[in-house]
Amino acid sequence: WLPVRGRGAELLLNPANLAPVASHRNVVVIHDAAALRDPSWYSRSYARWQRSVLPRIAGGAVAVIVPSAFSRAEVIELLGADPERVHVVPGGIDRRFSPDARRDRAVAALGLAEPYVLTVASRTQRKNLGALEGLAELLRPRGIEVVLAGGGRPQLREQGASAATAVRSLGHVDDELLPGLYAAATAFVLPSHHEGFGLTALEAMASGVPTVVAAAGALPETCGDGAVQASVSDPPGLLHALDAALADPELVGRGLLRAAEFSWDRTAREVDAVVEAALAVRLRGARAR
Repeated sequence: WLPVRGRGAELLLNPANLAPVASHRNVVVIHDAAALRDPSWYSRSYARWQRSVLPRIAGGAVAVIVPSAFSRAEVIELLGADPERVHVVPGGIDRRFSPDARRDRAVAALGLAEPYVLTVASRTQRKNLGALEGLAELLRPRGIEVVLAGGGRPQLREQGASAATAVRSLGHVDDELLPGLYAAATAFVLPSHHEGFGLTALEAMASGVPTVVAAAGALPETCGDGAVQASVSDPPGLLHALDAALADPELVGRGLLRAAEFSWDRTAREVDAVVEAALAVRLRGARAR
């Protein structure tokens, strides 16, 4: 359907890691190349498909848009993309995520009791959810629950977690409840092995929540000094970082300032600039022929 609808267009904007492979009119958004960095994070069939398709899409595109300098380096290294065609355009944050979000409604609807430490992530091995189990066990004596929101196949047991009930899993949370879920959290933790951007960490920071992220992938770049960085695999290290985050009276303010730098209006303007430049390249090439 897409190739049919795109016939006659000078450019096709493809926003989600997919594009017609045979077309040389693509502007494609590639979030990351995690499946090529470590195929074990994904199913064998998905990793094989990504290894086959992504390099062809990136290599044939007029322009590639990525959300971070980390992803730019990865796309150039692992996908063989032309550096001159790879452009960094960070994502944005929905302004519904704020300290003023309706906490009481979310907590009541989801049956939660404060305090809780929140993670919002898909349930894949790349997210290092096994580390949450260790953190949950360490927080249990304090009466603090670890809560996971996000879809995907449950993989806590697959990652060697000894007590799959230590982390409370909410599954998919409706968009109308998600801002309140963030705002009511005592803290937010994202222990991923790899992130191309780290949107959920920014959403937590925008919600006025002390945030801890792994020192991995694009997370340090995206969060800056608005989050505390921690080891991705050591639950005591996560706990130490969490305690540091909760003890820092200026962290929330820094997080709010950092999150305010990201907006979908800015993203749209920067994507438009990349598309306009790519269109000019296409038109110059057409005149030369």
